[in-house]
Amino acid sequence: MTDVDVVIIGAGYAGMYQLHKLRKIGVSARVIEAGDDVGGTWYWNRYPGARCDIESIHYSYSFDEDLEQEWNWSERYAAQPELLKYAKHVADRFDLRKDISFNTRVEKLEFDEDADTWTTTTDDGAQLTSRYVIAATGCLSAPSRPKFEGMEDFAGEQYYTSSWPHEGVDLTGKRVAVIGTGSSGLQTITAIAPDVLELTVFQRTPSFAVPAHNHPWTEEQLAEIKADYPAFRERDRNTRIGFFTNAGTGLMSEAPPEEIQRDFDERWQKGGLGFNSGFADALIDARSNDQVAEYVRSKIREKVKDPETAEKLSPRTYPIASKRMCVDTGYFEVYNQDNVTLIDINEQPIRQITKDGILAGDTEHKVDVIIFATGFDAMTGALDRIEIRAGDQLLREKWAHGPRTYLGLMSVGFPNLYMITGPGSPSVLSNMLVSIEYHVNWVTDAIGYLNAQGKTRMEPTQEAEDNWVSTVNDFGNMTLMPQANSWYMGANIPGKERVFMPFVGGVDTYAQVANGVATVGYHGFDLT
Repeated sequence: MTDVDVVIIGAGYAGMYQLHKLRKIGVSARVIEAGDDVGGTWYWNRYPGARCDIESIHYSYSFDEDLEQEWNWSERYAAQPELLKYAKHVADRFDLRKDISFNTRVEKLEFDEDADTWTTTTDDGAQLTSRYVIAATGCLSAPSRPKFEGMEDFAGEQYYTSSWPHEGVDLTGKRVAVIGTGSSGLQTITAIAPDVLELTVFQRTPSFAVPAHNHPWTEEQLAEIKADYPAFRERDRNTRIGFFTNAGTGLMSEAPPEEIQRDFDERWQKGGLGFNSGFADALIDARSNDQVAEYVRSKIREKVKDPETAEKLSPRTYPIASKRMCVDTGYFEVYNQDNVTLIDINEQPIRQITKDGILAGDTEHKVDVIIFATGFDAMTGALDRIEIRAGDQLLREKWAHGPRTYLGLMSVGFPNLYMITGPGSPSVLSNMLVSIEYHVNWVTDAIGYLNAQGKTRMEPTQEAEDNWVSTVNDFGNMTLMPQANSWYMGANIPGKERVFMPFVGGVDTYAQVANGVATVGYHGFDLT
């Protein structure tokens, strides 16, 4: 006997929906959550300016029509407080909290080969046995915290965007440094620049950012969206990136210049991550990609008054969209303020943190507060931090040279362990809500199938896993994406082997493959 049928790790958007779906098929589950409430990403990331980079009408659940109709998003790109409020509303609406253990962290998972069960050990020493474990741990949930010499000597305040104090921080009138200019850094910088006395930004690699053109929704606009929600959702699922952008199928290399310019202008005016989806070769052909990149660089030069600063903010060392593009709400204009200074740490490396600030090159920048926007150990970090053992094998050791999965769902040697949006699936290259719902539905159906067949164990075959890893690599290598030192490659984590981790073939293509696998009785999996 087991304590529950399924242990779910994480009470973010994935874990909540997974719990709801398992209840629907009569399967008992217990969710283990490190935080003191639901929300996942939007529980932890409370830094100033935190906001989703996908429109909230797309970045929301589609599984319940009444939920869609009753919830009203206030603006095009919802901010963190509203996204957390939405998560709490879903937890209340479906009475999810009674099956969630909060303030509890999973430290160890161990598989019993004889019983086909997992034992989950938590940080309070408690143990829970289950037939299955579902890791809804998130792709960006294990913070990266690089060490700088002298951090312990700094006399001021230090904060990480990934674990911002829940009570907030008053930065008014203070001298503030921000280290990092990825999405979290951009949003923080934009939000705090008007209030701080001085803002010094330490940038290693500039980010491509397209305008959000954020705005409140009117009642009429929301009513129009809600009236068309079923078709709206279907369009999202049948796209490469999980939300409809009216993607083009023609090649930029064959298009006349005026057509290219018109597409760029229209998409820039619309705003959002669909900007580079006008032509099918934008991520495949280097010359086409550079046309997209140069258009964005020209916009940076228009926005930033100082040419030298504009050039520092203009990415030139990687193809556009080979790193996650950012959606900005006035980021570049920040550098026109007299109180904002940009430091390129390629020219002036950070040598150490001092008592009074940051020594970069030969200059000490005196600050009261340091904010580390240093990102995450993406895709694999959350699972690597748990001791996951089956027999004599540890998952983190198996993945030492890059994650190996079949469909991003399971890994050979670790039966009955499912991963929601795991490495080898579209995950971070897509609208996460679409990918989450797809995986949760797939896993729920698989467990239902096993129960109906009287089977207790599911595991990929070695051949299926090897073929899928090759497929993920082959798709990635067909694009320009592996050329960037991105967190898609694990390049932001010292010592992590560089492997392109997500499936770049698209949400639509992936679903066709995974649906086919399930339809023929879970081809590529051993069911015993």
